[in-house]
Amino acid sequence: MTNNLINIIFGMKVRQARLEVGLTLSEFASQCDLSPSYVTEIEKGRKYPRVDKIMRMTEVLQKPYDELVSIALSPSMAYLSTTLKSATFQRFPFDEFGLEMGDLVTLLTREPEKASALLHAVLEIGRRYGLREEDFLRAALRSYQEIHENYFQDLEDAAQSFIQEHGTQLGLTEEPPISQEALKTILEETYGYELNLQAIDTQPALQKYRSVYFEGKKPRLFINNALNSHQVTFILAREVGYQYLGLKERSFVSTPDQIDSFQQILNDFKAAYFGGVLLMPRQHMLSDLQHLFEQPTWPPHLMLAMLDKYNVTPEMLFYRFSELIPQFFGVKLHFLRFHHQENSTTYQLIKQLNMNQLIVPSGIGLLEHYCRRWLSVRLIREMVDAEHVPTSSDKPHIGVQMSEFVDTQDRFLCLGFSRELSLSPGVMSSVIVGFRVEPDMKNTIRFSQDPAIPQVIINETCERCPLTAEQCRDRAVEPTILWDEQKQRDRKLALIEIQNQL
Repeated sequence: MTNNLINIIFGMKVRQARLEVGLTLSEFASQCDLSPSYVTEIEKGRKYPRVDKIMRMTEVLQKPYDELVSIALSPSMAYLSTTLKSATFQRFPFDEFGLEMGDLVTLLTREPEKASALLHAVLEIGRRYGLREEDFLRAALRSYQEIHENYFQDLEDAAQSFIQEHGTQLGLTEEPPISQEALKTILEETYGYELNLQAIDTQPALQKYRSVYFEGKKPRLFINNALNSHQVTFILAREVGYQYLGLKERSFVSTPDQIDSFQQILNDFKAAYFGGVLLMPRQHMLSDLQHLFEQPTWPPHLMLAMLDKYNVTPEMLFYRFSELIPQFFGVKLHFLRFHHQENSTTYQLIKQLNMNQLIVPSGIGLLEHYCRRWLSVRLIREMVDAEHVPTSSDKPHIGVQMSEFVDTQDRFLCLGFSRELSLSPGVMSSVIVGFRVEPDMKNTIRFSQDPAIPQVIINETCERCPLTAEQCRDRAVEPTILWDEQKQRDRKLALIEIQNQL
């Protein structure tokens, strides 16, 4: 057990005992001959007092010394104790959200038994749905991105400084794309890397990885040669990000099998953000976005041209959209990535970033069927039905849709791409960005008024959808959850009716 955790448990027990005897913080501090600020530091777990001070506290609190300093908590607080000692709680990045662990403990100890019961419920839900520590850490990263609208000026500035230092070498003096060979040279000559594009191919067990990194005096980076040129360039740009930003704690394989800390995934995110800026410099992207949004009708050719101009994949392009559009155009958006295995009936939500309060389908942990009218799903279905499925080296399938939720009438303008994955033959992938339709959006995105854009009524999942079979021929399953909710409402009305009769 860490000293930090011991301090927190001691501070929590002191605070609880003080409240039990009805003393304010100032009264308790006075009777213990301590300053209120010092007692606050103790109760928040920042300080652990000397033995003589603890002895004085036990007298004031009327508690035995051994009971106060013991790390054991009462049975009613067992789940609170378990949570405090868990790796997830210890590693959760409270400081990134302006909190200290002690601040949370202070909240929990106001009603410790109720807090313990609440934490028990949370842990039980996590076990029931197979949630792992990395799920919580990834959720924390998404929240961190969303509260910053996924825009980080320090990373933009760092990438811009690198471009100024190496712009000529990278081929960025005028127009993108960035030079892949220059990135290789910088990694090899500036940072002493050894690059290898064949080693992964000799190890079948490693072929699911995009890259593998080995640290040392001469860092080695193995890149999967099944990747296309866009993906290799991004891996190189991200690797420059790790080095230029001085990020030590990181994932050594891509995509990582294991998340050891929040700092690891935060550093991975920072390096990827840096790499995205190198490939798609801000001023170039803002100019292209402005041109795109000024079009009076939906311009798919401009979207495809941006992929070629920056030599990037659809996911890279849309992720860069998510970084710049909310900040510079004032339009909230969401980003979704879905996967679908050939000959399967399921669609998996792999990645999401939600900055516009989209109703993300609520059946994720319940194995429900996503609405087949979502653009994410529609693009994959169209691709599967086509005679030729776009591979990673082809032009991706592209589409647009104005989606309206059947219950809330919330509307979203959605743009998307779909294609087959490079390292997973038979797996179709779609990425979309969606913009919440507000009254003034037509002034920012002119083509949102294009009457040719399909207008589609959607819902969360088929199990919850009120559309009839005549209204929706895309339904995957019957609306079983909706029926159950209706039966529950009928039972409540029947009970009210009986009560009124009595």
